[in-house]
Amino acid sequence: MKLKNIILSCLIMLPFVSEAKIDLPDIVGNDMVVQQQADARLWGWATPGSKISIYGSWNPSHIVNTVADSNGKWQVELPTPKASFYTYKINIKGDGSDITLDNVAVGEVWFCSGQSNMEMPLRGFWTQPVEGAMEAIAYSGKYPYIRMAKVPKSKAYSPQDKVESPWKVSNPENAYNFSALGYFFARSLSEILNVPVGIIDCSYGGSKLEGWQSREQISKYPEWDIDKEKADTTLQDYERINIMYNSMLHPLIGYTIKGFLWNQGESNVGKESTYPFHKKDMVEDWRSKWGLGELPFYFVELPGWDYGNPDNNNAAFFRECQHKAAELVPNSGIVCTSDLVYPFEVNDIHARKKKEIGERLAFMAAGKTYGVKGMPADYPTFKTMKVEGDKAILSFNNAWDGFTPNKELEGFEAAGADRVFHPAKAVENPKTLNIEVTCPEAGTIEAVRYNFKNFAVGKVHNIIGLPLVPFRTDNWDK
Repeated sequence: MKLKNIILSCLIMLPFVSEAKIDLPDIVGNDMVVQQQADARLWGWATPGSKISIYGSWNPSHIVNTVADSNGKWQVELPTPKASFYTYKINIKGDGSDITLDNVAVGEVWFCSGQSNMEMPLRGFWTQPVEGAMEAIAYSGKYPYIRMAKVPKSKAYSPQDKVESPWKVSNPENAYNFSALGYFFARSLSEILNVPVGIIDCSYGGSKLEGWQSREQISKYPEWDIDKEKADTTLQDYERINIMYNSMLHPLIGYTIKGFLWNQGESNVGKESTYPFHKKDMVEDWRSKWGLGELPFYFVELPGWDYGNPDNNNAAFFRECQHKAAELVPNSGIVCTSDLVYPFEVNDIHARKKKEIGERLAFMAAGKTYGVKGMPADYPTFKTMKVEGDKAILSFNNAWDGFTPNKELEGFEAAGADRVFHPAKAVENPKTLNIEVTCPEAGTIEAVRYNFKNFAVGKVHNIIGLPLVPFRTDNWDK
């Protein structure tokens, strides 16, 4: 009788002991978007040594098999079809599990990161709206093939394996909390390419660039000390370095994407001497860890704000270094935003024109990554200056048909040998398409600057509508 009870107890316990199931990260789930025409990476955890088989409903005869390693981790690369407006299923079987992922879209996937201007949802922040949000949210259900996976803000001083990041389908209930910039990028790119678009929003308001870098990278910088910061109890989470990389980004490394979008910089103003090189290091590190080649990396120019004093130029020097970073990083680009602020936003770091920024990023991606010819993605930039008498004559790149408006151009300053800048008169020569600058207060002009301030609303565009990038012709230190 005693032996019988023991056997019965074992049989009762057996299902619980032997029951095992595949554990998936949130990013591999229902409503996900997988990159089209790629070997899409999917992964999870199971009992070490267990066999896993996976197929997509677009080709159920092509089954990909793998075995969980000694730590229980497994990973496969599942070939995906060309993008279309169909939904599919992915079946994952093994270790006592038979999982079907529903409503899977095949399209283009972009990874979005940075600080609060990337994080800012369509619903806006406290007392800070997103322009056009009401209509965007109301009609978001028209775009069910736009999906977004939002990573919650968190911190860790060691790399993590998992993070909450479920995919959400575009509709008014979900889009309300979507990254506004990410949503407008996705909507625009989807309309241009006629494909589904997935966005992974991995952003943290106030974060430094170094918050998104690995310990290996930061250890190369003498000005940063992770362990010292870790011991500092006065620092806010958003101020800390390395922690966003560990807790928010590291768990998603490897998910098959097309490229990166980056909107960050406010918390690094004043670090313009090192930022371009740290940025280059970060991009190289991310690309290396993703292992998908030289993925495109597009970022956004620092917004206009007072940064302590709207007439100072510390933020202007930082914008300049952002463009330098774009020159240092291959297969990258930067979207100019100098014209996307209202005069009354001088004290608001979260400018409301997110739609235009998202569209400009989509135009850049469409032209430079997808090869759509004719896309407006090359901004007019300063080229050369020569001085003739009391006049400085400026030439530009990417302004083949000239500038608008066709009258005196606002935002120019000039300085003479004393290096004191004065408002200057600037007009376009309709024959040469150069901009001619005069400034009696400066005497013989030594340098010209355009919109080179913390806060200045750009008024000059090329005739297709892209703003002139703020610039200076000098190399003075203030």
